[in-house]
Amino acid sequence: MNITVVGTGYVGLVTGACIAEMGNTVVCVDVDPKKIENLKRGVLPIYEPGLDTVVEENFEAGRLLFTTALPEAMEQSDIIFIAVGTPPGEDGSADLRYVLEVARQIGSLMTRHTTVINKSTVPVGTADLVRAEILEQLELRGKDISFDVVSNPEFLKEGAAVDDFMHPDRIIIGTDSERARQAMSELYAPFIRNNPRIKFMGVRDAEMTKYAANAMLATKISFMNEIAGLCDRLDVDIENVRLGIGSDQRIGYHFIYAGCGYGGSCFPKDVKALISIAHQNDFEPKVLQAVEARNEQQKQSLFNKLAAHFEGDLKGRTFAVWGLAFKPGTDDMREAPSVVLINSLINAGAKVKAFDPIARETAVREFPEHWLSEGRLQIVDGQYEAAIDADALVLVTEWKPFRRPDFKALKKLLKQPVIIDGRNQYDLSQVNREGFDYYGIGRKQVNG
Repeated sequence: MNITVVGTGYVGLVTGACIAEMGNTVVCVDVDPKKIENLKRGVLPIYEPGLDTVVEENFEAGRLLFTTALPEAMEQSDIIFIAVGTPPGEDGSADLRYVLEVARQIGSLMTRHTTVINKSTVPVGTADLVRAEILEQLELRGKDISFDVVSNPEFLKEGAAVDDFMHPDRIIIGTDSERARQAMSELYAPFIRNNPRIKFMGVRDAEMTKYAANAMLATKISFMNEIAGLCDRLDVDIENVRLGIGSDQRIGYHFIYAGCGYGGSCFPKDVKALISIAHQNDFEPKVLQAVEARNEQQKQSLFNKLAAHFEGDLKGRTFAVWGLAFKPGTDDMREAPSVVLINSLINAGAKVKAFDPIARETAVREFPEHWLSEGRLQIVDGQYEAAIDADALVLVTEWKPFRRPDFKALKKLLKQPVIIDGRNQYDLSQVNREGFDYYGIGRKQVNG
């Protein structure tokens, strides 16, 4: 099949590369010439394990092409994915300007029947807007060309996106067109040979499914964080509670880990967007608003624990931070708890030495340049380097190298043996034996 993917961000690049991996010819289009040239040279705009190999192999095989010219890409394509950004507006609503601009261009260029697929995360009703934009352009051209608009939301986990796309647990396709159903079935057939997992539904149903899925996962996280806050006050270990409720098959173990809040490009944005959609339709989303509020409060939890331990005396102290990305396996720092923590510490007059295995360059772009030049924030090259003469160590992202540290070495490097564990990674008895003061999320305090 000949396919065009508009947008070479996280969703567009993974989609294009993985579809090309199955033998299709895919042209990825982006308005940024520098990004396109970098992709041709094998320089990816994102870090995603395994994606660089898939892109390189398919580019060299001639199945994956990159261009800034949508007209050339559309010449041979009967299927076009829209995978451009939908950033949140000030009210939390999804900004559809890029999606609708692509729709206008498609309508101005179409010469034959085309299946237009919304891969971007968009509010319910966006397919209708895309259809209207294409129709308007066809009418301006005096053309009567048939087309279908399909909702095909992505469910990719950053850090495991390639595997998620190649081995999906479900493929949601929203369409009322039999022709589009056949095209989508043919497109995804190689990905589900052993287990048919396509779920067809209405277009609006599919659009809502994406938001509902992310909102449900965010709700589980915020619920556990709220219970953890109560555990802090009742001398209860949230980890035992997690094991107890997770063994209930109706609940399960996924997404019930207490921590320092969720971040990334999906959960925060999609929860806000769903709240905005509810308000636009005169509906009060009380649960979703509570989820968002709890998460914002949770991101302050690490700073609050430090402030409590040092009795508010943070000015002039230095703190080590392990982990900057919002989760392991990515360099994405959007809405990351580390950003909230570091901003709070530096605004309180403290200094920060931070380490992340992947997100160093992202961090340099994220924080004010003068913080780096003045030494208020150091992005160091090693995890133990961050601990040298620090008043406390804060674990923010649960990268694998952080899971079993050398506690004896840490104790020698740190000015004070204090650990704030934002992901409940460490065994209470071990940190106690090693002589650390330890604070987790919803766990018993250890006075080493």
